[in-house]
Amino acid sequence: MAFLADALKRVKPSATITITQKARDLKAQGKDVISLSVGEPDFDTPDNIKQAAIAAINRGETKYTPVSGIPQLREAITRKLKRENGLDYKPSQTIVSTGGKHVIYNALLATLNPGDEVICVAPYWVSYPEMVALCGGTATFAHTRIENEFKLQPEELERAITPKTKWVILNSPSNPSGAAYSHAEMKKLTDVLMRHPHVWVLTDDMYEHLVYGDFQFVTPAQVEPGLYERTLTMNGVSKSYAMTGWRIGYAAGPQHLMNAMDLVQGQQTSGTSAISQWAAVEALDGTQEHIPVFRKAFERRRDLVVSMLNQTRGLVCPKPEGAFYVYPDCSALIGKKLPNGKTIETDEDLVMGLLEDEAVAAVHGSSFGLGPNFRISYATSDEKLEEACRRIQRFCAELR
Repeated sequence: MAFLADALKRVKPSATITITQKARDLKAQGKDVISLSVGEPDFDTPDNIKQAAIAAINRGETKYTPVSGIPQLREAITRKLKRENGLDYKPSQTIVSTGGKHVIYNALLATLNPGDEVICVAPYWVSYPEMVALCGGTATFAHTRIENEFKLQPEELERAITPKTKWVILNSPSNPSGAAYSHAEMKKLTDVLMRHPHVWVLTDDMYEHLVYGDFQFVTPAQVEPGLYERTLTMNGVSKSYAMTGWRIGYAAGPQHLMNAMDLVQGQQTSGTSAISQWAAVEALDGTQEHIPVFRKAFERRRDLVVSMLNQTRGLVCPKPEGAFYVYPDCSALIGKKLPNGKTIETDEDLVMGLLEDEAVAAVHGSSFGLGPNFRISYATSDEKLEEACRRIQRFCAELR
């Protein structure tokens, strides 16, 4: 009898974590590594949020919390969803978990049976298909193309749906491509979903506030109220509030689904950190004045990186509407040789060569289900980004 579960055979390690750890190892050896692999804002958590956490500690808010979250945070979530997204939920229709990933895992664990399919839109966040596999489901894929700026087209969604489809996961703005859907583009997708009443929508809105120019964010149940009863709207405070380490994700959805997720979480982790939850209350209810500052900085960095990468031999880099990633196409470099004579056969070969030769860490696109590309996070300083792009330009110029 094998000791380890067979489910582990279906799951791959996170490529993002693997590359980031290799970059840390090289840095520990004294190399001047610039890491563009981590999806984490370089800004500090705003002071009002930190002070709310300190106040909670001083009040003695250090005990176990209700499984689905403290009432004050669940109420703040409903206010946020009404104020910013036009969605009406009761506090009982919300849940607070240990990060957005935990929310998604709870939802899948509470709903998937063997044979159930979950559509992931490629390129997708690396964890989506792995969580589906761990929960006993089957990940299927709807692919996008660079010509459509990595946005899912309605006909592709239609083709991906089968009688076994239980969920489709929509992520706008997207990790890894930064692609975001306008109201008209989202409406075309929701029109497809309205024709398939057995398909539920899990919408990952984690990068909601990080959109640029005149772009207006929308979420599926906002665009199509007919989807309200089969949509789980997930969000969190990690990206917009620079609170990655606080580990707070949240979601809202139909009552029976929330009850099921509460049951799962109650036997898994129970309630998340009390102090983090009080900080999140302030994040959602307090001043939002830092968000335009974050947004302006990220937009400037996006423009810098897109410009420099499009001046790089062999790369084509679309300009995304949101998040803090770019996803350049590197197909013209496949088949070239590295300075050590090794042939670049995959985008993984390319990013490993870039890390070893120029000490720039990026993540290969094949790990996100669509390549040959690679993902760069521009959530770091302008100076580091400019230097990293110069190194990428030099690396690509030297390939033969």
